[in-house]
Amino acid sequence: MSAFLGDAAAARLRRFDMPILVALFAGLAWAISVQRATDFIIFCIFVLAYDLLYGHMGRLSFGHMLYLGTGAYATALTAEHVSSNPLVALLAALLAGGLVGWVLSFITVRTTGACFALINLALNQVGHFLVLVALARWTGGEDGLAVTFSKIGPLDVGQKGTMFGLALACLMGVIWLMRRLTGSPFGVLLRSIKQNESRVRFLGYDVNRAKTLAFVLSTALSAFAGGLSILNYAYVTPSFIDTGRNVEVIFAALIGGAGSVYGAIAGGVAYMLISNFLPNYVQRWEMFLGFALLVMIFRFRAGVWGSLVARFGPRRAEGA
Repeated sequence: MSAFLGDAAAARLRRFDMPILVALFAGLAWAISVQRATDFIIFCIFVLAYDLLYGHMGRLSFGHMLYLGTGAYATALTAEHVSSNPLVALLAALLAGGLVGWVLSFITVRTTGACFALINLALNQVGHFLVLVALARWTGGEDGLAVTFSKIGPLDVGQKGTMFGLALACLMGVIWLMRRLTGSPFGVLLRSIKQNESRVRFLGYDVNRAKTLAFVLSTALSAFAGGLSILNYAYVTPSFIDTGRNVEVIFAALIGGAGSVYGAIAGGVAYMLISNFLPNYVQRWEMFLGFALLVMIFRFRAGVWGSLVARFGPRRAEGA
């Protein structure tokens, strides 16, 4: 970014980008609807969580809906059987996602490439079977669960405006966390693992520990996004853990540009705009999305944000 804008300008952008993003999402809520804009925000959180794994550590997962669904069902079951406090339910989603990620990390982080992607897909399928069949007594099976949340002071998630504000505040918090994390030595270590894991291991770093931490953080934040979705709609169905929906977050990460906070947000918003509004005009909208992905792969390999930086950065830097 500093090559794109210059160091001073980049610092100013980092200082004011939070208000800019708030204004942009507020304008989006005005242009479409508050509840749909809330969906956009929650999906951006999910893309940010996924991008920590894919964009920064270089691990492609075909099963990340498992962790979104874990958070969704943890939130719903907590509200149903433990407490209807929405904050308690969100905390349960975060902890459940982290716990599931930690348990599965003993299997997943020791693999790479296609093996990592397919193991996550297989685990996702197991999770889908559990909520659909094996645990249908508690999860509601195909019918899902409808839940209610209590009002905590001024926080009433049943009000669309309040839920929009909560989701937006959560997105700002996740952006801040991702910046601090990816800009730290730990973030440098993750990118080094992505480039050459063998060399990083040779230098004496505990690679498995770093990968486990990144994986658990990614699964916990994905589950957090799932919990916010349940607060927004007050019901959960097996679609929240459906393996067929993994393509959504992968497409979003590719469209925006992997390994960038701004790219994840741009990709999340772009994908939601395409999937929400293109079907109104194009019956086979998935075909259009496939063509768009092919164009991104062959013409804009760094995604929308990465291509903008690559296109204008050197020129602006030379001019400076």
